[in-house]
Amino acid sequence: MTSAALPGYHVIGKPIGPLCNLDCSYCFYLDKEKLYPGKRDWRMSPEVLESYIRQYIESQQVAEISFTWQGGEPTLLGVDYFRRVVELQKRYADGKIITNAFQTNGVLLNDQWGELLAANRFLVGLSIDGPAELHDRYRVDKGGKPSFHKVMRGLEILKRHRVEFNTLTVVNRANARHPLEVYRFLKEIESRVIQFIPIVERIDPTGEMAEWSVPAEDFGAFLMGVFDEWVRQD
Repeated sequence: MTSAALPGYHVIGKPIGPLCNLDCSYCFYLDKEKLYPGKRDWRMSPEVLESYIRQYIESQQVAEISFTWQGGEPTLLGVDYFRRVVELQKRYADGKIITNAFQTNGVLLNDQWGELLAANRFLVGLSIDGPAELHDRYRVDKGGKPSFHKVMRGLEILKRHRVEFNTLTVVNRANARHPLEVYRFLKEIESRVIQFIPIVERIDPTGEMAEWSVPAEDFGAFLMGVFDEWVRQD
């Protein structure tokens, strides 16, 4: 198939690989570092970044090209890295509309980030698992300290700069038992698009379920609790 015949498609870019500034108990991705022993520099090189952006745009014969940036934690690359991303996208756009989605834990967001994300209309996905006592159950930093208040500071940055955002909530053994508390909290922080992902993980080599895994019954009850509240109130 020639490039001219290719329809639109979607790729998730992970330009910082598995590196993250948090150490969430349930994160399966941090272990990916072990696949590359001795590796020191995880960032996508300038040459590869430019080639990726150019080829991703050129290979799609559609009017709008959607980039998604994840990690690890993409903010570890710094604001200047994504200024370069935007510059390259404009260089190779060739009349196409370019959009960006950006998944972050929010901890490193500041006004520089807010300005960049707002000016270039990035859609930001913010990872947050509910109010502090539920969020901090598993989402901690490298020192094992809670991350909730840092995430909330990041959220205030997004709001201050009027960056469009949605929320991504991992449903785990702890917060699954509090559907209304989680849902009402997400409404309070003005999340208009809410995503729920159940965490189910086995511990090798025993095959036992990890402590943070959500039981099937609890996940079902969580979704029903949220739905009942939504359909009656919202």
